[in-house]
Amino acid sequence: MRLDFSLLLPVSLASSGRSAPLLRWLGLTLVVLMLLQLAALLATWNWDLEPFRQLFIDRLVGEAPMALVGLLLVVTAQRIDPRPGRSPLSWLVGLLAALLALAMVVAVPLSIELQNALEQQAQQQDGAIAEQASQLDLQKKQVEDPGFVDQLIAEAEKEGRVPSDATAEQKQEKAREFIDAQIRPHLKQAENQLAQARLGRDLAVQQRRFGSIGRAVVLAIAFVLVALVALV
Repeated sequence: MRLDFSLLLPVSLASSGRSAPLLRWLGLTLVVLMLLQLAALLATWNWDLEPFRQLFIDRLVGEAPMALVGLLLVVTAQRIDPRPGRSPLSWLVGLLAALLALAMVVAVPLSIELQNALEQQAQQQDGAIAEQASQLDLQKKQVEDPGFVDQLIAEAEKEGRVPSDATAEQKQEKAREFIDAQIRPHLKQAENQLAQARLGRDLAVQQRRFGSIGRAVVLAIAFVLVALVALV
């Protein structure tokens, strides 16, 4: 018994033809959503402010993958559409892809400029972080110094927080309890805050380097390929 697979070809083409409009609308919807994300910033345009430039570049590069997927869906729909030739939609997709590729290329030097400014701010933060770390190390050494325990005992006796008939061992024990209950948690909290400050500084620099610059380069290449597929 022989199966004639040629009979299945019209069914496959008809199915592809029905799915092509859906892919087009899905793709165009993603592109429109990306443009709407930028519309709020375009309505409040103020390029002179560095925070605005940083926000605009981050929003543009961050939302561009959604437009890339949308354009790919439209290109796929155009490819599986049984109608021959390039439609006006194909030219529109190619033009949008080319414009977005150009936007990504422009975003690269702008992101590098923002990264340099961010690194300068990070260097300024390094001085403050180093000073705080030095003070924290001094406080840790002070807590371990036996003379600091004697100082706490003297202050407690002066303020009447230690019974006059307490033995030296009891006074030492009370001072150690005070250090463990009050001073060490404070030092631990300060150490955690210092670690969070270092982490936030490093994440900001690396996010700008890889999340903005690297992504913009990759997206520029991807949009160029989409434009070529749509127009060639």
